[in-house]
Amino acid sequence: MASPGNRLGASPPSGSASAAILLNRQFKQMQTDKDIPGISCGLVGDSVFEWEIMIMLDEEQDGLYGGGCFKGNMSFPPTYPHAPPRLKFQTPLFHPNVFENGEVCISILHPPGDDKYGYESAAERWSPVQTPETILLSVISMLGSPNDESPANIEAGKLWREDKKEFKKKVRKCVRDSQENAWD
Repeated sequence: MASPGNRLGASPPSGSASAAILLNRQFKQMQTDKDIPGISCGLVGDSVFEWEIMIMLDEEQDGLYGGGCFKGNMSFPPTYPHAPPRLKFQTPLFHPNVFENGEVCISILHPPGDDKYGYESAAERWSPVQTPETILLSVISMLGSPNDESPANIEAGKLWREDKKEFKKKVRKCVRDSQENAWD
């Protein structure tokens, strides 16, 4: 006998299945949304849980990283949207909030709840209202406004604080390299 909320008798989608349905919808929205120029995404293989992303920053508007073309991957857990995805750049990116291995370290990608170290409030951390679009827009914002209080890349954080000229030099090289290797 079917339950009142499930008239066809089929069981409700599991967490992984409902995550896949949501991600499919969000992926299609990202494919058709023209409001976010400079962001491109595609699936890695057939899995809706693995996205390849490309952020192409406007040379005139996007500050130090303007003109850069940065490839990365977003990996979504089966418990999405209750747990955040991971975002890792494949293109080398010299930035205080990007680990040397390319993994992005921003508050909205940290698990929900209180930060045991007290750096972030629960309101700054992951929330199920976030979407791939809001994540990527936050990453673009992060590129223009690094958080150097607890840097993922110590060298980049130190240069950002103490030697802006050297920091800019390294970023310009990073942007040039990203342009040369964008379509490899």
